[in-house]
Amino acid sequence: MRLAVEGLGVTLGGRRVLRDVSLAVAEGEHLAILGPSGSGKSTLLRVICGLRRPAAGRVLLDGVDATDVAAHRRGVGLVFQDASLFPHRSVGGNVGFGLELAGVGATERALRVAQALALVGLEGTEGREIATLSGGEAQRVALARAIAPGPRALLLDEPLGALDGPLRERLREDLRGVFERVALTVVHVTHDVAEAFALGDRVAVLREGEVAQIAPPGELWAHPADDWVARFLGMRNLRAHGDHVKVIRPEAVRLGPGGDAVVLAVERRGGAVLVRVRTTAGEMLEATTTDLVSPAPGDSVSVEIDPAGIVDVPAWAPEL
Repeated sequence: MRLAVEGLGVTLGGRRVLRDVSLAVAEGEHLAILGPSGSGKSTLLRVICGLRRPAAGRVLLDGVDATDVAAHRRGVGLVFQDASLFPHRSVGGNVGFGLELAGVGATERALRVAQALALVGLEGTEGREIATLSGGEAQRVALARAIAPGPRALLLDEPLGALDGPLRERLREDLRGVFERVALTVVHVTHDVAEAFALGDRVAVLREGEVAQIAPPGELWAHPADDWVARFLGMRNLRAHGDHVKVIRPEAVRLGPGGDAVVLAVERRGGAVLVRVRTTAGEMLEATTTDLVSPAPGDSVSVEIDPAGIVDVPAWAPEL
């Protein structure tokens, strides 16, 4: 299914939550919608699936205006941050709920429930009680429930937001595997940059209800639209000059022996190490290294910046 929204506007409680939002998702594409809390991500998802009607604009499904089509007739599956499983039903009963409502017979329903559970790595769990599931298992069941009716598109609203770090990473890998195996258009809302980059073919960054930038992860990192996008993605090496800002990506900052700067902090992030330094001129810089041996806090280091890792972007100014 091809998804598109054109000129969407939503106002809640007198506040504009979405402002003239337009974007398109190709059939089979995985789009991550990334932004801070309050940027309009979940509202956009609810408009796409039919749970909220926009004040302006329209929703197109396969090129047809579906703005007034009821949610259950859009052929779209939805997974919330809270798995929202029925505690009185078994795993199989939860996954088959939509099929049951659609009048699918017991034999066909059982087959499709088994297929959906196998797809999310929970084969043979149809009889388990919901209370026995871990947080990650519950979210997998919610995903299987959304997939079982055979939607042509899948919308996920912060599906990993309630999980802790290690479990979140494992389920993120599992989600990527599921996305690769199913021929579905996927729109995935998150505030986590690593999650968006891992799961999105493209990433749409929302800011105050507007699309600040939409691009593949590599392009977004290499060429942020402005200094706000750069900061939101986690870049801290910014040098303002007039109405522009030079963004120095952390991988472009190279450290060696010397006395140009002193190491303030070292933080290991898996195979990469983030090193924060203060130069003799008082500038704070962050460097990313994959060296097995990294400097320690208090060490003196030299600093060299690769010009290829510097990008000049406009300085963003919020509307008054």
